[in-house]
Amino acid sequence: MGVTLAYDTWGEGPRTLLALHGFTGSGASFEHLKPLLGRSVRVVTVDLPGHGRTPLPDKTGREGFLETVDAVIRLARELGGPVDLLGYSQGARLALAAAVTAPECFGRLIMESGSPGLHRRQERSERREADAKLAGFIRARGVDAFVDRWEALPLFEGLRRLPAPRMAALRERRQACTAEGLAGALECLGLGVQPDYWPSLHRQRLPTLLLTGADDAKFTNLARRMAAELPVVWRHAFTGSAHAPHLEAPEEYVREVLSFLQTPWYEAPQFEPVILAREAAHS
Repeated sequence: MGVTLAYDTWGEGPRTLLALHGFTGSGASFEHLKPLLGRSVRVVTVDLPGHGRTPLPDKTGREGFLETVDAVIRLARELGGPVDLLGYSQGARLALAAAVTAPECFGRLIMESGSPGLHRRQERSERREADAKLAGFIRARGVDAFVDRWEALPLFEGLRRLPAPRMAALRERRQACTAEGLAGALECLGLGVQPDYWPSLHRQRLPTLLLTGADDAKFTNLARRMAAELPVVWRHAFTGSAHAPHLEAPEEYVREVLSFLQTPWYEAPQFEPVILAREAAHS
């Protein structure tokens, strides 16, 4: 059966939203959104492998990544899909992979600060080496030393502007991780082992919302590039936010998410049969 994902459920509403957190997070990463989101949507928050209550996959490297994607798809089916899918950073990469692999299991896709992967083999090799070194640092120095190093990255400049209680809760979640869990997650869920999904974007026909912080130039540019490839896509960059808008601008973030989910556009499962019927009519 592969890895089984631990999860919690909260909120109520006609739609189910499966939420995948980022590296060093857990399902609890979305708890601050309960008052804003819980009255409109049933939310299922997952602990990804190596985080919270979910163990690492049986396999390592690329196979471990694909094992985790299979676990997300299996959970969506258990929830009685199609369900909507939201992912942040590491979770966004897994969400895209699941949507590409089994689009029939999902309704709409929301990617926050995500990437389809690295297109060049050399880039993937270099990233695997960097992640392996970081994993070694975590195992040798421990979680607290790693969290100090992680929080100092320029990528998380926006998080350093959070109110003190929210920043303390974020740090507590990070420190609750285990060294082996984080190191193992880098080795099986990292960008270097992820397949390249750029060539699959033009076939990913789920309605997709790409969210970034306007101050995060790298991922905002990635979102622009992805939007040029995806057939059914909307994009929003939050002014004054960087890599984690769900933490930095939660009220505006939830407005964008609910607007996307509640707008009565056509549903993706109806799209492919229409195209096939049209093609059949001309064959």
